Amino acid sequence: MSYETLATSKTPALIIYLLDVSGSMSEKLGSKRRIDVVMEALGGMLRQMIFRSTKGSRVSPRYRVAMYAYSDHVYDLLNGVQSVDRIAQLGVPELTTMRSTDTARAFAQAEKLLQQELPNLSHCPAPLICHMTDGEYTGNDPEPVVRRIMSMSVPDGKVLVENIFISDNLLEEVITDPHRWSGVLPNTRLRNNYAKKLRAMSSPIPDGYRAMMREAGYDIAENAVMMIPGMTPALVEMGFVMSMSTPIGQEGGAYDR
Repeated sequence: MSYETLATSKTPALIIYLLDVSGSMSEKLGSKRRIDVVMEALGGMLRQMIFRSTKGSRVSPRYRVAMYAYSDHVYDLLNGVQSVDRIAQLGVPELTTMRSTDTARAFAQAEKLLQQELPNLSHCPAPLICHMTDGEYTGNDPEPVVRRIMSMSVPDGKVLVENIFISDNLLEEVITDPHRWSGVLPNTRLRNNYAKKLRAMSSPIPDGYRAMMREAGYDIAENAVMMIPGMTPALVEMGFVMSMSTPIGQEGGAYDR
């Protein structure tokens, strides 16, 4: 369970995004609505994903992405799993705010997709689910389905779960520079009970992901978990950078790994 398989066109990484679009996402984060901050961060992440997959003028399909928005229902934003070269053509999907926050339903959709996908991923990096939310669930407790997902695995390792929690009532410390912040640790003091629950539902960050984050300029500690407190737009952006930090291999000829 070492998470060492590299993402290439022959062994692409699967990333599933679950995006909370409940009514509270229309509230402000800084000078912009939370939903707009998320769309900007998504756009930046997808551009970086495309950049990391481009050799010359060709976009190599080393990532495969599914994206669901959820409120009281779950909405498939990409019409199934799409490769990054296809996403380069599609662009960033539009997000609009709705009503409630049925987090368990969203993770159940991800579980269903993983059940379909895992038999074909034996040579690929372990899949990752990136969940973004700004408030406590309004439906069933999502933890049981998240626990089932976190027990699913491929030879590279267990399925990874990352949480981006947009809240200004989360940490006792003030993060003035995300690039110098060490991350959420097992003993980090959290002010919000739901944040503690999300930390328990967040995977430890693998060494390969941490190395890629360090290359991107983030000083993540060795024992940090895959949870980001989205208290500022810069931290939301950091969360989406983490989601695509699967180590990648070189493409082409003798270097295609």
